[in-house]
Amino acid sequence: MDLQKQDLQKQEPAVSALRASDAEFRASDAERDRIADILHDALAEGRLTADEHAERVEGVLRAKTVGELEVFIRDLPAAHRQGPGPAHAPAPQRPTAGAIPIDPDDNVVAVFSGAVRKGRWRAGRRIHAYAIFGSVEIDLSEALFDHQQVVVKSFAIFGSVDIRVPENVSLRGMGGGVLGSFEVATLDSGEPEAPIVYVDGWAVMGSVEARPKRGKVVADILDRVQRKVDRSLRKHLGH
Repeated sequence: MDLQKQDLQKQEPAVSALRASDAEFRASDAERDRIADILHDALAEGRLTADEHAERVEGVLRAKTVGELEVFIRDLPAAHRQGPGPAHAPAPQRPTAGAIPIDPDDNVVAVFSGAVRKGRWRAGRRIHAYAIFGSVEIDLSEALFDHQQVVVKSFAIFGSVDIRVPENVSLRGMGGGVLGSFEVATLDSGEPEAPIVYVDGWAVMGSVEARPKRGKVVADILDRVQRKVDRSLRKHLGH
């Protein structure tokens, strides 16, 4: 049974209540996560069977627009009583005490040379970057985030450290410059569970720069949503 196709054809109230322009917007990861949470609650309340829940979650992960997402909760009370939620609190200026280890998980060093870390790699909780008469590039735009809080400790001495992050993370700067430039573009994600990247350190006669890489988002958020749903389903079924 193609639930998504049939419901879109019926134009039920939950969808028609959306302005046409809103319904056609591309769905964000945060919106998929919200719909998945509503479906999980409906499963726990007995409003959906396990098969119905699995079918709808699969459709949520395939949905492209806001309108396509809304059809999966059109017959659930939560879809009608849920108004605009409170604004997501901005990320804290400093990491949670004890969340970041003292020793680095990764070192990126350039002495009279260049060093690059980019592509599909796992970002540790603490990354140290040293650019001494050289340049370091740390690109987190395609990285896998196993931890919500990540610190990039940067030292640029007559060199440069260039950091790029996905658009849907939060970014904070905690360092400074001594006859140098330390620039971090503050960024706030609209997703409560989005990673937070803290850039710390010093630029001495050099530069440290961190900013988002346009068009790039955290690639594994959908995987996180699916794992979250799978865990909830297994718990509900007693596995």
